[in-house]
Amino acid sequence: MRSGRWARLAVVTTALLVAPSLSGAFTAEAEPDLQAKLRKLTQEAAALQKEYRGEILSLEDAKRAAQKASTRVKRLQADLSLAQRQVVGFAQSSYMTGGADASQLFSMSADPSSLAMQAYLGNARTERLNSLKDLVANQKKSARVAAAEIGKLQTHIKQLKARRGEVERLMAKYGFQAPDAGSGLTQRMVSTRNAIMTQFPMPFGVGCLRPGDPGEHGKGRACDFMMSGGGRMPDAVAKERGDALAQWCIENASQYGIMYIIWQQRFYDMRTGAGWRMMSDRGGVTANHYDHVHVSVL
Repeated sequence: MRSGRWARLAVVTTALLVAPSLSGAFTAEAEPDLQAKLRKLTQEAAALQKEYRGEILSLEDAKRAAQKASTRVKRLQADLSLAQRQVVGFAQSSYMTGGADASQLFSMSADPSSLAMQAYLGNARTERLNSLKDLVANQKKSARVAAAEIGKLQTHIKQLKARRGEVERLMAKYGFQAPDAGSGLTQRMVSTRNAIMTQFPMPFGVGCLRPGDPGEHGKGRACDFMMSGGGRMPDAVAKERGDALAQWCIENASQYGIMYIIWQQRFYDMRTGAGWRMMSDRGGVTANHYDHVHVSVL
């Protein structure tokens, strides 16, 4: 009998304090299933990058943002589940030590800041319930953010698909080149690198092939033209040189088959027709391409 009364108390406590807020907390996640939608879009993104013959940075950024938001939703859901179990534990503890029974709880306000609830649970338990309410609010907000980021990813995929015809013509114009057995670079990359080096001094060097790299460097289709060394920000003269080099690549992209460039945490993709776009923060001077101009070819 006593265990049955406690079970009713736990259910009532959780329902009064948590359920009204939870009813809206998982709405976004259940439409129809954000995780399944994200998996499907990730597969579509991978297929598109294959069609576009290389990484699409704008698509990678959109996918990364959606995955980050989705991960936060799952983490908060785990925290919320733990907090709910703790609330039920408090209800059990209060009942076992002679607290109010379930019938009394029905008349109490669902607001944990009410005097009746404070008298029943005490300050420590009230704080825990307020914390639970904050978790519910954060989970709801994160679910909305995740849904928005996944929506952006879906929209960007549609935009890229709409350019398929133009991209196919671009691919047909330049054809596919395998890396040279000696240099490990494609002839197109060699021609582009040589043309750049005749136009611009390279006191800090050029880095191209990276065996094992999953990106364009590993395929022999990318080079980094360094504007400074040691991971330092370039000075004004070097930055001006990098700006000029990036502009040269844009103006000569059609002649040399340049696919995209990255410079100063921005990228310019010749396939998307979107102009300069900001790149998400990779976490450092070199990772964000402040000290070098990255050039990839088709």
